[in-house]
Amino acid sequence: MKDLTNPRWIKLKGLLFLVLGLGSSGLLLFDHPSWRVGFLLLISIWCFCRCYYFAFYVIEHYVDRDFRFSGRWSFARYLLGSRKPDSNAKSQEEAVSRETK
Repeated sequence: MKDLTNPRWIKLKGLLFLVLGLGSSGLLLFDHPSWRVGFLLLISIWCFCRCYYFAFYVIEHYVDRDFRFSGRWSFARYLLGSRKPDSNAKSQEEAVSRETK
């Protein structure tokens, strides 16, 4: 899939995430209006945000500075230990060319 690069579409995508998140949270609280549900929803949202931050910022900046994630599937492949073939093949070729020189 092609990366989204148009600033207008990126901003629209962010706005849609905000609208959908607020809408679904509001509907959930409207359906089950209690402090317990609100608190659990708040904790869930916070934990998912921290998980996303961990997956894309912490791993790239503190664990493996050479690997760039392109999305959740890229991160899942990384966790399972199978990087993209292009990056491995390229780094192996570079290592072989350095050894032969």
